[in-house]
Amino acid sequence: MDLLDKLAILADAAKYDASCASSGTEKRNSLSGGIGSTEGMGICHAYAPDGRCISLLKILLTNACVYECLYCINRRSSNVQRARFTVAEVVQLTLGFYRRNCIEGLFLSSGIIRSPDYTMEQLVEVARVLREDHGFRGYIHLKTIPDASPELMAAAGRHADRLSINVELPSQAGLDAFAPEKSLPDIRRSMARMRLRIDAAKDRGAPRFAPAGQSTQVIVGADASNDREILAMSTNLYASYGLKRVYYSAFSPIPDANSALPPRAAPLLREHRLYQADWLLRFYGFADHELATGVDGNMPLDMDPKLAWALANRAEFPMDVNTAPREQLLRVPGLGVKSVDRILIARRHRRLRLDDLSRLRLSLGKVTPFLITADHTPRLSDSQLLSASLPRLKSQQMSLFA
Repeated sequence: MDLLDKLAILADAAKYDASCASSGTEKRNSLSGGIGSTEGMGICHAYAPDGRCISLLKILLTNACVYECLYCINRRSSNVQRARFTVAEVVQLTLGFYRRNCIEGLFLSSGIIRSPDYTMEQLVEVARVLREDHGFRGYIHLKTIPDASPELMAAAGRHADRLSINVELPSQAGLDAFAPEKSLPDIRRSMARMRLRIDAAKDRGAPRFAPAGQSTQVIVGADASNDREILAMSTNLYASYGLKRVYYSAFSPIPDANSALPPRAAPLLREHRLYQADWLLRFYGFADHELATGVDGNMPLDMDPKLAWALANRAEFPMDVNTAPREQLLRVPGLGVKSVDRILIARRHRRLRLDDLSRLRLSLGKVTPFLITADHTPRLSDSQLLSASLPRLKSQQMSLFA
């Protein structure tokens, strides 16, 4: 199999791994020698969940795997075409695409070959050759394997900007059912070791270790976990392991009468709502128990989670835009962090009116049902009428295979 054929197979196989941007790492460039940069943008673009434009060569070392994870297209029993890169081939592709200004770095994952240690050795060797033999200064993200030895994980952190270990599912019961070779305690133990190394590397003079931190991925819709359980897990992961991001990956099974996996409605839309909720947890002061309050423990699909919270907590509204504190304004549908900061600056000089909000480029249709200004008090207070009057996304699922 030639290199381009391998690239077609292994780039396509990598689409099920959640990626990340190269923000958060130390700034490096090749002005004083070497090749590559963590600062520039390529022309082959992808988008992070927060909307940032990134460019990574995102591939698997191989899509062959000795594990039998039922949610994974590359599981041992899957009837897919297999391919495998050598270390030299991944290095060649990365440097070639970088020199052509197509990418800003490498995102490398892999199926399990032979054993976790053997696979991790191959991943680390790619990063080592790029850094030491070719002076590559661009961004490297390695998906690591929790069962690999601590020595290999330490070597990975010396060369990669970001490391990640997938928790996959929120509970050990889910892993037992759908990924029996994986252990949640082992995964969390590896994440804890990684955090200790990342924290130690922040001391002055300490050896470099994954300066962009660690992240993880959870599969959404493969098991019966609801949004409340997933968001509670995410809150715990952020607090316990200092994660930069939790990535949510929608599972969309191809219909199979013999599959043990439960069907799930609108997996991509549910993934989108979880990303929105995750953003509220990290930057807007929400707690996980405030968002997934449905009887089934899930968030509504037909509106964003902040709007759903506002409609369920009408006693909090309307807020006076001229007196409400920042933490309360952040809970108003239609107001983002930058908008709230602009409001706080503007109201130092005058009492704000509707035309002032318009000049701040706010969507009046979204914010006016929830805000009092010097010349406006909302008339519509009934939650059901208010809910019907506001625009929502339709809960329609786009096909992953269109």
